[in-house]
Amino acid sequence: LLIKKEKGQSMVEFALVIPVLLLIVIGIIEFGFMFSSYLTLTNASREAARYISLGGDDVGAILRANNVAVNTDPNRMTIKIAPTSSSRSRGDSVTVEITYAHDFLTPFMDALLGSNFNLKVKATMRVE
Repeated sequence: LLIKKEKGQSMVEFALVIPVLLLIVIGIIEFGFMFSSYLTLTNASREAARYISLGGDDVGAILRANNVAVNTDPNRMTIKIAPTSSSRSRGDSVTVEITYAHDFLTPFMDALLGSNFNLKVKATMRVE
């Protein structure tokens, strides 16, 4: 007799649980894309710093970073190199810092965290 009264219970439970489950799944997917961008930018900053440490110029290092950073929009990337090429000498450390405005894929995450989430990476190497 009690079973007949609980006929729609599973539907109500499903309706209560599915939004939370979808939020978790979407969050995992977004975090995966953001982590992939972070790793790509880390590699790009390392490659640019290595390029400069071997005697390359700043413009070449920026081009190198943009070429290595696949799957990212170069217009959303800011690359800072310190010290500038005119004040660098052998044995000095050079730092390449990349800031990237990561854009979320789902509008749901935009509402929670804002439209842009800045990723910032640095690489420092000694000029040879």
